[in-house]
Amino acid sequence: MAERIYTACVLIIGNEILSGRTQDANLNHMATVLGESGVRVREARVIPDVEDVIIDTVNEVRAAFDYVLTTGGIGPTHDDITADCIAKAFGVPLVMSEEIAVRIRGRPAPAEVMASRLLMARVPEGATLIDNPTGGPQGFQMGNVYVMAGIPSVMRAMLSTIVFEGGAVVRSRSVAAYLGESQVATGLTAIQDEHPAIDIGSYPFMRADRYGTTLVLRGTDETELDAVLAEVKQLIVDAGGTPEPVAE
Repeated sequence: MAERIYTACVLIIGNEILSGRTQDANLNHMATVLGESGVRVREARVIPDVEDVIIDTVNEVRAAFDYVLTTGGIGPTHDDITADCIAKAFGVPLVMSEEIAVRIRGRPAPAEVMASRLLMARVPEGATLIDNPTGGPQGFQMGNVYVMAGIPSVMRAMLSTIVFEGGAVVRSRSVAAYLGESQVATGLTAIQDEHPAIDIGSYPFMRADRYGTTLVLRGTDETELDAVLAEVKQLIVDAGGTPEPVAE
């Protein structure tokens, strides 16, 4: 029986990311956490604060992946429309979460400011809350869609509370050599053909005016990974290079 592979798509929502004003700092952490849970991130998309785009994208990816994780667009300003869009994607109304409202009201503020903050207490009807250990408003889950803040520290706190069901964890092995990719390309192709369950990546680098290549092997079978690593090291030696260790 084939191994069950669990997949995820990450949606990074926000015009500020697309404009270059803000640099995303969430994808790497999310992919790492999901990978450690045996869930493979197959796609990551950056989309604008546009209602139709968010709704259509959410409906597309939630049908195609086991998990969808979103960041951004759940704050108190006019362009924070993620909660509204998730509700529309699922065909349910937005409702006030008293649990979130209590947390928000715990921080005194002028009436106008409080009214804006309470916009963050609106969630789609039927949503399950995602805890926020920082003490701020919670995120929420609808079906297989997990909606979290875009602020990296808050997103990480929320993500730490979620338990994902996953499959075998993907492990990796790496080795570098001061050789060009073209010098090992043919041999790598042959090794890849012999080991289709192992993903072999080739990444060029320049260090101290020397050109080289880092070879990264990924797979779930550590015995096979070690065997392929030995083959790749021999390939490097045969090409006139010296295998260089790479910190994992």
